[in-house]
Amino acid sequence: MRALVTGVNGFVGRHLARHLLESGWEVWGASLHLAESPPGVKVLALDLSQPDAVLSAFEQAKPDFVFHLAAQAAVAASHQQPWRTISANVGMQTHVLETLRQHLPGTATLVVGSGDEYGLAQVADLPLREDAPLRPLSPYAVSKVAQDYLGLQYALAYGVHTVRVRPFNHIGPGQGLGFVAADFAHQLALAEAGREPPVIRVGNLSAKRDFTDVRDVVCAYGALAQAALEDRLPWGEVYNVASGRAVAISDLVEMLLHECRVKVEVVVAPERLRPADVPVFVGSSDKLRQAVGWEPRVPLEQTVRDVMNYWRQVVAGAISES
Repeated sequence: MRALVTGVNGFVGRHLARHLLESGWEVWGASLHLAESPPGVKVLALDLSQPDAVLSAFEQAKPDFVFHLAAQAAVAASHQQPWRTISANVGMQTHVLETLRQHLPGTATLVVGSGDEYGLAQVADLPLREDAPLRPLSPYAVSKVAQDYLGLQYALAYGVHTVRVRPFNHIGPGQGLGFVAADFAHQLALAEAGREPPVIRVGNLSAKRDFTDVRDVVCAYGALAQAALEDRLPWGEVYNVASGRAVAISDLVEMLLHECRVKVEVVVAPERLRPADVPVFVGSSDKLRQAVGWEPRVPLEQTVRDVMNYWRQVVAGAISES
């Protein structure tokens, strides 16, 4: 089978490409800027805001399945630039779906939403299932609701072969700054190297979140694609990708501090507090487990260790930040 991964040089894209290659797929990638990609991936330069460019790239790659990962994914940035986030994410998704509808009707696609679509979750709704109300709290979350429902609309109205996912917080080595685990680990790596004072600036430590290792997340994506292409899944369905475990941010910080080689002071910084936050946010992946037998396998402790080692290498100059 042949896959095309948009955003292939991003955090999730790199992990997904490696996983698909190991699973026997032929992998093509699309990225706005050509950069070093996993060996074995054929990469195309592609501006997803240009419909003609999308069509040209898709016709060249001739994929059986498109994993559409490219997006503006930072929640904080979406508060600062709401329209840029919404227009970019919804526009790119529309161009992908329109290309498949008009020119490649047999090609299937993964529509990547987000657990953030559920937003202001009520205690009675936890753990969040796919039928829970959507109450988005950020422009990013609104853009993901739109992407998600475009995927549903194209499946219902036009018969486009879509599979929709709502991944909750996923972390791991290679994640860039602007995300909680990466931001914390970067600060600690700088402190270890003596390049910054031994202080870690944090936001709301009492919040509880559902963290899944990115390597488990991409296994879920691959399993869903495989099942969909084998007609074992109905088109247009949506699946949560979540660990089902709520972890306090304070516990995540403690795990990172346990890995840190120097003593560090924890300081709550006002600029790291979000305009709106939910006390507890945890998802159910029961539907995904029943569909493809997926289970998260990487322990959070291992994820944290790998994240710290990644940022140590970045700070040391041994690797470039992804």
